[in-house]
Amino acid sequence: MQMEPKVNILLVDDKLENLLALEAILEKLGENLVRATSGEEALRCLLHQDFAVILLDVQMPGIDGFETATLIRNRGRSRHTPIIFLTAFSTSDQMLFKGYALGAVDYLLKPIDPNILTSKVIVFVELFKKTEAVKQQAAELVAVNAELRQSEERFRSLSTCSPIGIFETDTEGRCKYTNPRYQAICGLRPAESLFKRWLESVHPDDRDRAIASWSNYISQGRDYSEEFRFENTYGSIRWVQVRSSPMLSSQGELLGYVGTLEDVTERKQAEEIRAQVIREQTARTEAETANRMKDEFLAVLSHELRTPLTSMLGWSKILRSKKLDEKATARALEAIERNANSQVQLIEDILDVSRIIRGQLRLNVCAVNLVTVTEAALEAVRPLAEAKGIQLNTILDTSIGSVFGDSTRLQQVVWNLLTNAIKFTPKNGKVEVTLSMVSSSEQLTTVKSAQIQVIDTGIGISSDFLPKVFERFRQADSTTTRSHNGLGLGLAIVRHLVELHQGTIFAESPGTGQGATFTVRLPLLRENRGSRDKQTGGEISLAASSTPLTGLRVLIVDDETDTRNFLSFMFEEYGAIATAVASVDEALKVLKQSKPDILISDIGMSEQDGYTLIHQLRSLEPEKGGHIPAIALTAYTREEDRLKVLSAGFQKHLSKPIDPTELIALVASVLELPQQVP
Repeated sequence: MQMEPKVNILLVDDKLENLLALEAILEKLGENLVRATSGEEALRCLLHQDFAVILLDVQMPGIDGFETATLIRNRGRSRHTPIIFLTAFSTSDQMLFKGYALGAVDYLLKPIDPNILTSKVIVFVELFKKTEAVKQQAAELVAVNAELRQSEERFRSLSTCSPIGIFETDTEGRCKYTNPRYQAICGLRPAESLFKRWLESVHPDDRDRAIASWSNYISQGRDYSEEFRFENTYGSIRWVQVRSSPMLSSQGELLGYVGTLEDVTERKQAEEIRAQVIREQTARTEAETANRMKDEFLAVLSHELRTPLTSMLGWSKILRSKKLDEKATARALEAIERNANSQVQLIEDILDVSRIIRGQLRLNVCAVNLVTVTEAALEAVRPLAEAKGIQLNTILDTSIGSVFGDSTRLQQVVWNLLTNAIKFTPKNGKVEVTLSMVSSSEQLTTVKSAQIQVIDTGIGISSDFLPKVFERFRQADSTTTRSHNGLGLGLAIVRHLVELHQGTIFAESPGTGQGATFTVRLPLLRENRGSRDKQTGGEISLAASSTPLTGLRVLIVDDETDTRNFLSFMFEEYGAIATAVASVDEALKVLKQSKPDILISDIGMSEQDGYTLIHQLRSLEPEKGGHIPAIALTAYTREEDRLKVLSAGFQKHLSKPIDPTELIALVASVLELPQQVP
């Protein structure tokens, strides 16, 4: 601990023995005792030091005690220093009055009582110490106040000149302080900024989001950072980033919130410009890629068409110009026929792709037995496999049920996958085909699907090309030295056909040289329909012998042509009279002309969706069809989507892909018809 500084006590006497006596008495106080043997010497001491008390002898040669006291009192520094007069003579009233008039605090007669002197000196020493402490505290307070004034001025200057808006609110979110930049961003006058919140300056389109996020922030007390558009009184719109943090006391008590508003319009504009540049670069890259793919495709197409033509024209000229024997003629005709068939397949692929692009690929749907389809495709490709010595292995689950689709197109799917596998499998390799049933969980229900897998031991697919394997005009090798012919359309056609049947397809390959596996999954009809297929054997269509919907008028609304055709066929097979349209406007025209018994509508349609249709339908009077039962078909399968559909006015909600049996049963339940669906 730092020792307390000693206090100065001035002892003034012309007799040395008297000074020694005073020192002996006051020595125990532990203070700094200063001697002076004359008034002049005492005055010199006062020039350099401050004293807590002065013990001054009255009778001294030269300047006596009274004259010395007068001079002491005339100096500003020592004007208030306590003086105790000491005298060896009897104190008369006149001398006392004179001493007190000069500012003396006491008058002691020699010989001096040590206790009295000590007690009196102690009083003035303590008083001096306290006075000095008060002076020091006052000086410190002055310094603190000066620092506070500087700090306040610095804060005021920083706040006033800050390029960022600053605000402070209480715990309820009421504004207590704003700086000029805040007021400028919000377009408010200083007085307005204290009772109008920044939320009122947010653009109307962003205001609900801003209010919700700010209220959530106030309730949770976490850090806040959001960006909104602000609109001032002149209609100018700026992007502003709002930040805020809780303001806590030293005890952790919430006092309010402090926040900032920063104009980030330039940053937003720069981001938008950068995003636009990226989009343009991406579009340019995609266009260049598409253009390159087109050129490559045309080169391959030219090669694939010209190659069989060369053989066909060559043999034709030989047949016309020379007389060949029977064996050579048969060989020539066989070559012409083989190359003609090759060209037919190429042209069919091109036409299929054209139909796909224009959305004109049609399906003739019915219940299809996949065992029959797979076996037919296997028989068609068996000569190709035998020519290369490739072993075809099959594992077909004959108990699997039927799928709803086009048997010709499904056979095309399997045929394309098999020919692709045979093409890329070297001689004496293996190709395996499996047909099985798999289950998956969707929306707490078990969905059963038919799975077709084609597994080969061929050249495999690189990891880079695997994601692009189903794209049109894509070939892993499109160079003039490629070892496999074709246009690169087969797998793209397969994917589209599978998706039209509400199925999925994906490819897997460990890598180049390690073979590939293509997996197709198609939704199965219900098991009772599959069991009936087994009993009757072979491929069947939906039986018209069980027609629970006979005479029922059904209005179908869907912008997908294949889906409309499928639903129309299905309802007509069950005896209903189906009217299918592609848009909301067409549906409303039908409703004005006739009153169907039930409406089946897709939700996601171009221009106007199913919600628009049901809102307009429910606004009609009952006699005009306003109360017609309605079922929604949609690929949106979340619970909130189902609730939205029901609240919009539909009676039921059915997720895609659609199980025909389930849809028919749903129609019967909505119309309270007898449940006779087989």
